[in-house]
Order: sequence, then C-alpha cells, then structure tokens
Amino acid sequence: MSSFKKLNKIRIGFLSTIYHTSFILMFNRWIEEKLKVKAEWELHGTGPSIIEKFIQEKLDIGYIGLPPTLIGIDKGAAIKCIAGGHVEGTLMVAHNHYKSFTEVNRTVKPVLEQFKGKVIGVPRKGSIHDIILRNEIEKLGLKDLIQLKNYDISDFILVDMQDNVVDAAVGTPALAVLLNQQLNTKIVISPEDWWRYNPSYGIIVSEFLIDNYPELIESFVELHKDACKLLREKPKEVAKLIEKEVELLKENFILETIKVSPRYCAALPKEYVNSTMKFIKVLLKLGYMDKNLHQSEIFNFSFIRKIHPEKHHYDTGLQRE
Repeated sequence: MSSFKKLNKIRIGFLSTIYHTSFILMFNRWIEEKLKVKAEWELHGTGPSIIEKFIQEKLDIGYIGLPPTLIGIDKGAAIKCIAGGHVEGTLMVAHNHYKSFTEVNRTVKPVLEQFKGKVIGVPRKGSIHDIILRNEIEKLGLKDLIQLKNYDISDFILVDMQDNVVDAAVGTPALAVLLNQQLNTKIVISPEDWWRYNPSYGIIVSEFLIDNYPELIESFVELHKDACKLLREKPKEVAKLIEKEVELLKENFILETIKVSPRYCAALPKEYVNSTMKFIKVLLKLGYMDKNLHQSEIFNFSFIRKIHPEKHHYDTGLQRE
C-alpha cells in the first residue's frame, strides 16, 4: 500500500453501460474503503470521448472498448489494457417486421440487405459498435447502399427510431432492452452472431500510473475481478444496488440488460487478445488508424496474470440466485 499512499485521487472515465464493474466499485465505495484513495468518477457518452481525455493526460483509468483504445494508442495516448471485463457486447435491433439472423439461415448478409436505402443508428465513430457495423457493411458490398447515423449519446437513437429517422440500431445490450421496452423491437443480430469474443470493454490505464503506482493497479484489478464475479454469481444483488443509486433505472431493466450477453470476466485470455488484434487490420482499412500495432503496445499482462491465473469465465454465464 505504501507506493500509492501519496496519490490523493485517481481519475476514472466510465460509460453508462450498467454491466461494467464501474457501478459496483463506485456505489459500494470499494476504492475509497479498500484502497484508501479518492476515486473521481467521470461519466462519458462514448469510448472515443474517454480516449480524448487520456490523450490530454486527464484520466488515470478508463472503462472502454478495445477498438477506441487502439485508435488512441495510434494517436499517441500513453495507455495499456491491463484487464478484460466483457466480450460480445454489440447487437442489432429493429422493428418486428424485419427478419432476424435465425430467420434467414443464420447469415448476417440477408439481415443487413433489408436495410438498403435505409438508416441505421450507431454510437460515435470509432466506437466498437461503429467499427463492427462498418466492417460488415463494407465486407458484404453494402457500403453505398446503407446509411449510418452516428450518435454521441446512444439514448437519442430511441427518439429517432420512434420518429422513423432511423430504421434500426446497433449498440449495447442496454440499448436493445430500452428499445424493446419502449418500442417493442426485437434483436435481429445477437451479440454472438458476428464477431466472436469481440472485446466490448477492458480496463485501460495510463502508463504513468503503471510505472509509478503498480501496487495500486494490482489492488484495483483485484477489486475489478471481485466485481466481475459478483455480476456472474449475484446479478440480482447488482441490479438492486444500481436501482437504489440510479433513480431512473429499475431492477428489471438492469437484470434484462445483464442477461443479454452474460460474458463477464477480468481475464485477458488468448481469445480476447486475438480478437483485439484482428481489429487492427479493420481499423487500418477503414482509415481509423495509420500504423500497425504490436501486442506489447496494447496490453500489459503482468497484473492480471498475478490476480487471475485461473481459466477465464467468459463462457460461464450467470448463476441462478
């Protein structure tokens, strides 16, 4: 503990994604109570926004998808991914008259072909959702046939879908549950249907913190691991905690969101890493990055290998409570 007693606070960028462990650590005050360091939580609308703060050296830790992280490193952000968190957090939602993946012989192309001449809403350019969608559309030769509309705040997709400004949406499980509850939509491409083990978020840390406060990082990873376990084993407890702290969110909504893609773990197994590395080729092709990156420029495995030496839990699912 001695190495980080001098640190008065850690600045943490997080998203509104309710299955991130940020909510568990924040609402339980684990950092303050267990690490004896003040946590300054900063809410962001998208991952690229967090990356901008890292480039400005105004954040120490971030909850973010790996594609924006790769773009940030390419732009000079001195950051590393030191732990996982969740995989396969991107899906596609549309009104009920559109056919789903399972209704068209389990193939992505006929699902997307339904939206020729139409508009798909998706979070900000450079987000993992934006990149997965653009890659599929370009790969299938649909680039000039489908229009994409990017949003800095994903919740606004609901309004535009209600007003028929957009015809479908690609984003997080929370967006899917929200649209289903408000507009009676359905999932047409599930999280597991288009990019296996895509790294929907990991724990990103400044190299300054790694170099100067390694004991703090190690202790943070331990808390993160415990919170991932809580999500898997006691999702109702997590849902009740969030409902109590966030006035507009109800337990049922939170639980449904957690269940959509229950692949939570702090580990960085080869599947997570290999999936991340595959994004580099796509990002270069789309013009989001200028140079290739080596694995060592993206990941620091020293903390997670010590804290989580056992097999990963991404395939475990949720335990019944």
